[in-house]
Amino acid sequence: MLTEGCDGCQENFFAGRRWSERISFGIRPRTTFTIPRVYPGVITLATSTTSTPGKLSGLSEIGFRRNLNTGSYPHLQEGNQRKEIDMLEVPLYRLQCGANSYDWGKLGHTSAAARYASATSLTIDPAKPYAELWMGTHPSNPSLTHGGRTPQQPLLSLLHTNAALIGPSITEKFGENNLPFLFKVLSIGKALSIQAHPDKALAERLHARDPKNYPDGNHKPEMAVAVTEFDGFCGFRPVAEIVGFLEGVPEFRSVVGEEVAREFVGYINSKSGTTPEGVKGALKKLYATLMRAPQEVLTAATTALITRSREEPETLPGIGNLSGAGLAELLVRLDGQFPGGDVGIFCTFVLNYITLLPGQAIFLSANVPHAYLSGDIVECMAASDNVVRAGFTPKFKDVDVLVDMLTYDTAPIEEQVLQPVGYKVTKNTVLYDPPIEEFSVLKTELQGGEKEVVPGIEGPSVLIVTGGAGWISVGPKREEVATGFVYFVGATAEVVVESGEGGIVVYRAFCEL
Repeated sequence: MLTEGCDGCQENFFAGRRWSERISFGIRPRTTFTIPRVYPGVITLATSTTSTPGKLSGLSEIGFRRNLNTGSYPHLQEGNQRKEIDMLEVPLYRLQCGANSYDWGKLGHTSAAARYASATSLTIDPAKPYAELWMGTHPSNPSLTHGGRTPQQPLLSLLHTNAALIGPSITEKFGENNLPFLFKVLSIGKALSIQAHPDKALAERLHARDPKNYPDGNHKPEMAVAVTEFDGFCGFRPVAEIVGFLEGVPEFRSVVGEEVAREFVGYINSKSGTTPEGVKGALKKLYATLMRAPQEVLTAATTALITRSREEPETLPGIGNLSGAGLAELLVRLDGQFPGGDVGIFCTFVLNYITLLPGQAIFLSANVPHAYLSGDIVECMAASDNVVRAGFTPKFKDVDVLVDMLTYDTAPIEEQVLQPVGYKVTKNTVLYDPPIEEFSVLKTELQGGEKEVVPGIEGPSVLIVTGGAGWISVGPKREEVATGFVYFVGATAEVVVESGEGGIVVYRAFCEL
């Protein structure tokens, strides 16, 4: 609790406080307190009754009630001294967020990231790919406040001047008054790199060794929620499926070599049995051989595989959730995006292929291989930009690090999907709650004319309207919103979402311990 010019101020304020306000007392010298506010209701500030020269003294308690109609507070009287209330803005701040242009993004207005960014500042170039909209305080593309009572400033600057917006538990856990998460919208026109994100210990080592390619020392677990239909690779397939591809796709077998393929198949099919560690070791050897395959081997195998996929798709095996024809279509699509024999094409045979409908989600912990292939998603992650890449990219590839860092856990697709659950007392809000501390995500979806009251969260949050229009309210502040509007919401603030005639969809990333 911050105080200035007040000795002996106590901090035993009301439980259930909502956010902070400055109180200025009209005495000499002028004295300012920062105290919690209960909305709506009475604020009580308890002070000592001892007199200190030059300071506020002789007061035992101050109580007052907010005028709910005007959003202001009446002047207060304490004896013959007049008190004034200097109210901070309600902790609902519209943000201006930047869009990144990468080659894998969708073009022009087909990109959700671009359309959302255009709600504040972006003029869309129809010939330019727009890949990501960043919402948060990460220095690579920090959000700015947009409109409101105060001049435009970085969100980070706002948070540094008012710790109450983050909340004491979050500040204590994660340090500086900063968001512990980064919220994004991705619009994927072609495959992202075959990649994984390091755990915190590895991230610290990579950053110390190579800060150019690994810009921070933080881990980067992440979650993706589909806004449109989405497909991608996520984690290693069950080993029985990999065996099926080695036996049914000779082009894949030729890339890893007969000896490695025979050894892997023989161990997995061993009558004497396998061990979990033995399976991981066999899979690591297979994957390392694949990722280090010579380019001439990849080129020859790709040519043969794509020719067969185009001319004889029925000869490809249907395994897992892919039919032979579906596999052929996927391989041809990936080769069209990365022609000439990219190793990422052969990752199709070792990584789970997953499809999501709008509202479905996946969670990716550290050291799990993955690649997003197409669609629009909201993505939330720990505040990091560390990526270890090894395929489908012209960027820096770190194959040795990728091969060594992976867990080599295998699981069916069903175990990769994160199921949302109902959220507290709400009717139309669901919670995506991954097994980490840095973030969770809410989705509120309302039909025309509906209203949802979302209880206060004991931490910071960022929300984006991904569809429709309506109103967002915190306390007396009611903002008309449309698709693409982004807001920061301070800790503990109750949020009211109201839909217009066409309904509204709101995603909200937050941290609450």
